[in-house]
Amino acid sequence: MKISILCAVLLASSTLFAQSKKDLQNEVSRLKAETQALQLEIDELKKPIEVQLTNKHAKASYGLGVLVASNVRMQGGDSLSLDFMIEGIKDVFKNEPLLMQQQECSSIVQQYMQEAAEYKSTVARSEGERFLAENKNKEGVKTTASGLQYKVITAGNGKAPLVTDKVTVHYTGKLLDGSVFDSSVERGAPSTFGVTQVIAGWVEALQLMHEGDKWILFIPYNLAYGERAHSAQIPAYATLIFELELIKVN
Repeated sequence: MKISILCAVLLASSTLFAQSKKDLQNEVSRLKAETQALQLEIDELKKPIEVQLTNKHAKASYGLGVLVASNVRMQGGDSLSLDFMIEGIKDVFKNEPLLMQQQECSSIVQQYMQEAAEYKSTVARSEGERFLAENKNKEGVKTTASGLQYKVITAGNGKAPLVTDKVTVHYTGKLLDGSVFDSSVERGAPSTFGVTQVIAGWVEALQLMHEGDKWILFIPYNLAYGERAHSAQIPAYATLIFELELIKVN
């Protein structure tokens, strides 16, 4: 009798264990499936949103974003958090309670942008001075009394321009990090202008060149756009590098 009871208990326990194991396996499978589904959703959210400018509202909205961002970057606001900027915009547009009132926002932003611009200018000036100090000792680089540096790539033997002349040139302008901010070469058409209608570094270099010359110019900030940012691409105190080809003196 006792043996029969024991066998029954063992059989029941074995059945319950098998059932529990099966339930556990089913639960694991269910959780795996849910995890995979969530991962797919996360992957979809991570994909960049395709912006389609299909109407005037979309175009104006995107255009305003470009203008605001360009202006902020030009003033040195590269370190601002895009996420928090978007939250501030959302709170205003949705009429949500503001985390800071407008007067406080104005004061904080003004101080921040001033400090950011000063820091960016200090870095740009320091980097430019260090670059020019090293560059002047490189082979083939010549330095004029003004501080303009240049290197002859191709020597021409044509006419030299006067300050009263117009010239036709091809050029590519770069920052010290190699980024191109302007290029007639990329546009596929040379540019024509008066010798004195350009930055001081160009005015000096052009009068030293001859038709057919191709030089690399290394222009310190005081012979370029000076102490103020010229555009979103050219910051304050920027040392500029130009590949300049004098095609024709007009």
